[in-house]
Amino acid sequence: MGKYFLAVDIGASSGRHILGSLENGKIVLEEVHRFWNGMDDIDGTLCWDVDRLFHEIIEGMKKCREIGKIPESVGIDTWGVDFVLLDKEDKIVGQAVGYRDHRTDGMDEEVYRIIKEDDLYARTGIQKAIFNTIYQLMALKKQHPEYMERAESMLMIPDYFHYKLCGNKVQEYSEATTGQLINPATKDWDYELIEKLGFKKEIFQKVYMPGAVVGTLTEEVKNAVGYDCQVVLPPTHDTASAVMAVPSNDENVCYISSGTWSLMGVERDDADCSMKSKEANFTNEGGYQGKITYLANIMGLWMIQSVRGKLAPEMSYGELCDLASKESITSVVDCQDDRFLSPDDMVKEIQDYCRETNQAVPETLPELASVVYNSLAKCYAEKLQEIEKLVGVKYDRIHIIGGGSNAVYLNELTAKYTGVPVYAGPGEATAIGNILTQMIQSGEFEDLKQARACVAESFEIKVYE
Repeated sequence: MGKYFLAVDIGASSGRHILGSLENGKIVLEEVHRFWNGMDDIDGTLCWDVDRLFHEIIEGMKKCREIGKIPESVGIDTWGVDFVLLDKEDKIVGQAVGYRDHRTDGMDEEVYRIIKEDDLYARTGIQKAIFNTIYQLMALKKQHPEYMERAESMLMIPDYFHYKLCGNKVQEYSEATTGQLINPATKDWDYELIEKLGFKKEIFQKVYMPGAVVGTLTEEVKNAVGYDCQVVLPPTHDTASAVMAVPSNDENVCYISSGTWSLMGVERDDADCSMKSKEANFTNEGGYQGKITYLANIMGLWMIQSVRGKLAPEMSYGELCDLASKESITSVVDCQDDRFLSPDDMVKEIQDYCRETNQAVPETLPELASVVYNSLAKCYAEKLQEIEKLVGVKYDRIHIIGGGSNAVYLNELTAKYTGVPVYAGPGEATAIGNILTQMIQSGEFEDLKQARACVAESFEIKVYE
């Protein structure tokens, strides 16, 4: 029997359990469980139902036993920035508030009263996003000081799930960096900054690198799922896991991890915390082996998801892509504009933008989709030029990984706007990166280089000239 490794990959709209194994030298994936995810509006606050999500994690792990494929290890990855506070009984204090909630409005100004925006970037290398953990913690300090008072520990969302599985509280490096409180040189919490901001130093857990074994299942979890296995930290920030699955060992590779967000960038050894980098709005997030995933956050397929959700939730993305490709509308919007982050009505927001900028206003779903896809591709082209300028390297191709690598029309447009070939795939990049970490830890691969070569052999990569 081959060895199985379980990736629990939870995104903002869905989660799934994917088993990975090696067969005849190739990576084979099997989805065993899928579940819905989304933020709930609880008394006007957008929250994650972490109890329900943990219930789904356990359900998916049970299914592995039912099909007779017991994993050697399990690792969980999610989105970045969000966290829970735990009291001395390890109960959640308050709620697991989601990053699209408006509690952080104005919290940037509160932070900048204590540390200037430029100084904060020079210290952390993380781009400003109003939902970063630093602003969420400031919101709690201002709006619910009693929660901060009661808190004994803070865990990022995937760290909380790992704690629930094995009983050990640790903080994984890639996820921690998204909060804007990590020192990119020491790869540890910037405790001086944390104290300056008036956050409780004691609530921050020890930072561990991806690949660390943090324990085995608790008795309770073991009894629920019917087996024991190791809990291994993948890069728990989904972007960092996805980047591991780029199917290339070339020294200079530009990637777009394409999903709800589009993360476009390159891998580097050291952070670039310069003002030039800050002005271009690039971020230095953590990756596997302490690498830096140097990238730009672009709004991504969230805009398409919102438009489709409102007008034709039953339509497949493939069909939508196809319809959009037949439209002749040339309007584009700035998908970096905050107005598209969490609007009440995405359709109206896109139409208003086109109206305000004297462009043709998209009326139908295919027209709206065409505007979004063209806007994204145009944005990718602009970002490619910025990356090349900042890094001093000319890139001769772009690797698109993640769910968005299946968007044929978007891939065609990206090749057209950027003027370089697009290599699309694998689609399950995040789960693959999660599994690769576990496989390297277990000795199935010597290192990431060998693992990436295997990814290139195992999955179809489509080229768009």
